[in-house]
Amino acid sequence: MNTVYMVGAGPGDPELITVKGQRIVNEADIIIYAGSLVNKAIIAGHKPDAEIFNSASMTLDDVIAVIKRGTDEGKKIARVHTGDPSIYGAIREQMDRLDALGIPFDVIPGVSSFVASAAALKKEFTLPDVSQTVILTRLEGRTPVPEKEKLESLAAHQASMAIFLSVQMIDDVVGRLMKHYKPTTPIAVIQRATWEDQKIVMGTLETIAQKVKDEKITKTAQILVGDFLGDEYSLSKLYDPSFTHEYRQGI
Repeated sequence: MNTVYMVGAGPGDPELITVKGQRIVNEADIIIYAGSLVNKAIIAGHKPDAEIFNSASMTLDDVIAVIKRGTDEGKKIARVHTGDPSIYGAIREQMDRLDALGIPFDVIPGVSSFVASAAALKKEFTLPDVSQTVILTRLEGRTPVPEKEKLESLAAHQASMAIFLSVQMIDDVVGRLMKHYKPTTPIAVIQRATWEDQKIVMGTLETIAQKVKDEKITKTAQILVGDFLGDEYSLSKLYDPSFTHEYRQGI
C-alpha cells in the first residue's frame, strides 16, 4: 500500500514549499489540496493524468473516501495543506481516520505564515533582553478556545505573539491585548504573506484597528505583536568576542 503524504505547501510563494514536498506533489497520482489557501502554482507541475481535488468543497468523509479509494488502487496521494499542517491544519482527525483504516501516512512540514510574516517584516521573534518566547494562538470564533488560553491570559506574558485567524475581530484582539501590553506596543498585520498581493500594516495597539479597517483587511492575515517589532535589544552572546563556546575561545 502506498503512503499518503500530508504536505505543508508553505505560506503562498510557490518557492517556499520544501524540496521534498514539491517532489511528492509532482509525483502524486491523486492531489487533494486546500484550494482556498494553497497557491495553485504549487500543484502546477503535477502529472498529466493526476486526479486533482479541491478540499474547500469537501467534508472529512469526502477526503477520506478519496484517499481510501486511491490507496486501494495503489496510487500515491498528496494531501496538500497551507503553511505547516501541524498548525491549525485539522490533520489530526484525518490521521486518526487513516490509522483506523490501516493506511500509512507521513507528514512533510512546511513554512508557516507566522514565520513568513516575520520574514516579510525583516524581524526576529527572539531578541535578547526583549523576548525569548513565541506564543501562537487565535481568538475564539466558531472554534472555541480553552479558558486558560484566552488571549488576555496569554498577553500577561508580554512575549512575542502571533495571532492566527482573528483579524476580522481586530477590535476585540486589541482590547484583550491592552489588558497587559502597553498601548504603545508595536503591532503588525500581514495579509497574504509572501503572495504577490501581500499587504503590511504597521502601528501600535492604539492605532492598528483603524488602520486595518482603512485597508479593508478582513481575512487571511497574521497579527504579530510585541516589543520584538521595536528596535531596542541586546546583542547575542553567540557572536560576542568575549564569549567562549565549543568552537571559539573568548578574549
